[in-house]
Amino acid sequence: MLRPFLFLCAAVLPFGADDPWAKVKEIKSGVELRVYKKGAQPLLVKMDEATDENLVVVNKNEQVAIPKDQIDRIDFRPSKSRVTKETKSTVSDPSTDPKSAIPGPGRGHPGPTSSTSTSVGFGSKPDFEMIYRRPTSAPKK
Repeated sequence: MLRPFLFLCAAVLPFGADDPWAKVKEIKSGVELRVYKKGAQPLLVKMDEATDENLVVVNKNEQVAIPKDQIDRIDFRPSKSRVTKETKSTVSDPSTDPKSAIPGPGRGHPGPTSSTSTSVGFGSKPDFEMIYRRPTSAPKK
């Protein structure tokens, strides 16, 4: 009775294993990629789509399909915002500070004041992160 169970487990295992290419298929169109092909310089391209057989990218306004079996590695640049915005607000109440009284007849303390400042910064692009490496084949016996 144990043999059918072992056969069933062995048949289900490959489907449960993580497919590294599935992560490539999930990348949104327009994301910046660095694609390492066998025996070639890395390509800096934009993602279009991934099929089971090819990675379709845009390279210098030209759509190119790269066969999956020619790809050693793929890195992607996360699309985090490079713009940072910081706003600071302060409120001061001069009526609590005796030094802030305005001298003169009939003049008391001025009312509360507020100040707001906003700064915007532009950071560098985030670094590339590896998303795919071609699986190594099992050693031949």
